[in-house]
This record gives sequence, structure tokens and C-alpha cells, in this order.
Amino acid sequence: MTNQQIIDIAKRTVDQQSTAIRDLLPLIGNGFAEAIHEINNCKGRVVISGIGKSAIVGQKIVATLNSTGTPSLFMHTADAIHGDIGMVQQGDVVIIVSKSGEGPEIKVLIPLIKNFGNTIIAMVGQAGSFLATNADIILDTTVSGEACPNNLAPTTSTTAQMVLGDALAICLMEVKGFGPGDFAKFHPGGMLGKKLYLRVGDLYPQNEKPVVKENDGLKEVIIEITKKRLGATVVLGEGDKISGIITDGDLRRMLERNLSLNGLVAKDIMTADPKCLSGDDLAVDALDLMRKKNISQLVVSENSMYKGIIHIHDLIREGII
Repeated sequence: MTNQQIIDIAKRTVDQQSTAIRDLLPLIGNGFAEAIHEINNCKGRVVISGIGKSAIVGQKIVATLNSTGTPSLFMHTADAIHGDIGMVQQGDVVIIVSKSGEGPEIKVLIPLIKNFGNTIIAMVGQAGSFLATNADIILDTTVSGEACPNNLAPTTSTTAQMVLGDALAICLMEVKGFGPGDFAKFHPGGMLGKKLYLRVGDLYPQNEKPVVKENDGLKEVIIEITKKRLGATVVLGEGDKISGIITDGDLRRMLERNLSLNGLVAKDIMTADPKCLSGDDLAVDALDLMRKKNISQLVVSENSMYKGIIHIHDLIREGII
């Protein structure tokens, strides 16, 4: 098989998958909205069940729902009829994911759930199936065919299930008013979590606090920048208010201008009114500001009083970049 033939097959597969997603749009209607209200108003959890590839999709939907504020758990359809149905509690909503809706395990499971009185939502690819006709709410994931050349391996059908699961999660986020602060509670680890909760105040206290006065000489400025190892020093004016900042770059530009070094003091070199952040600002906002201004340091202040410096290396160390 030639490279071009392989490329053509891959493109055809992607095109079929994207078509399956587009074909979901007319299938999303009042039933979907009803499912959202049912889940949002339930007193328990969302229990998602499936078998085969649908089980894997169900586990992914559970993970997405849990991470976006909707308590969920997965129950394998085959295991459910051998004891795991005990995890279904009063007030839970049960979503059963299946392409055919006709599996023998499903035909055993549904009457058991009905006896418990739980709402059953069918995410199913055949509207006339046993699952669809016995469910309280139907989420239609019908596809015209699989991307598999034999129309057998679950491909477009599982893609449709996955996308509709994501749509459920996003709608529930909107309905619940689930915002960035809530998201941070469920994602405390890794770079994503840090972007949501790590603040400037968590970083600058770890650094030295370089400082000179407006009338300090060039020697004092160089010593302070070198000693504190942040590539900059803050300049304080009257009342110890922030007057400016001097960076390594400011020193180099001063030398390039061939100015006489005699009598130079900090206020002659500094960049006045430096960009400042408060300790409550997010670290990711500090990174955005550094990128926009093409700078490596930011001054941290509270009520115009100098608190410290945050350096781009702090953000690299924390994995924000």
C-alpha cells in the first residue's frame, strides 16, 4: 500500500467521523434538555453503564462529569447483573450507553433498575431497540455507518457517544454555574490546577527582596542586583513608595548611551512606574503580562507598598509555562 493510499484512508476516516458528529445536531432536542434537567435535579449521582466499547466511552463520560461538578460512577452492564447493581442508590439517575440497545445483559438489567424506581436515560443508536423503548429519556446517537471498512468495528458510533457525553457535561456545567473556582477544586494537581489556583502571593515570598533608594549610587544598584540574583531591583522614593525598577537591561542600555557614570543615581537609570501585581493575582495572569510587555520580572505591591518581585523563572519552576 502506498503512502498516498494510507493518507487517503486516514482522511476518509476523519471525514466520516466528522460527518457523524454533524449528524448529531438534528437529533439533539427536548429529550436532551429533559435529561439535563433530570440529572441536575436528582438527589443522587449519575450511574453510567455500558458493555464493550460503550463501557469505555461510559468511563470517559463519568470522568468528565466528575471533574465538572456532577458526581458520577461507572457500572459495567455485565457486572451489574452479577451484584454490582447494588451500587445504584435511591435518587440516582442511570444512563445506559449502547449502540444496538439489544444486548442480553441490557434486557436483564433494565427491569431490575425499573424495580428500584430510578430514571433510565438511554444513550442509544437504534430508536426502536429494547433499551430505547424501555427508557424514560432517549439520547439518540444513531450513525449512518461505522468508519470500519466492514461496518463492524465501533468507530463513528463511539465517537457520537463520546461527543454527546461531552455535551451533557458542558450543559450541566452551564446549568450549575460551574466556574473556574469550582474547576480548581477538582483539578488541584498538575499544570492545569496551578493555572487555576496558583497566585503571585504563593511565589514572591520565596525570592529575595532587592531594593535601593532613588539617590543610591550606581555601585549600590549593581551590588543589589547581583546579590539578590533576580536581575532587577526596585527603587523606593519618599515614604518607601515604589518609584521605579532597574533591570539588567536598563544597565546595559545606560552603558550603550555612553553616558558619564559619574554622579549617576538610581532615579537616573530606573524605569518609572513599573508594572505591578498584587499577591492575589493569578500566576498565569503574571505570565500573560510578562509576555505582553516582553519583560522577565514583575513587582508585587499592596497599596503602593513594595512586597517583592516575581520572576519568569518562578513560573517555569512551577510548570505554568
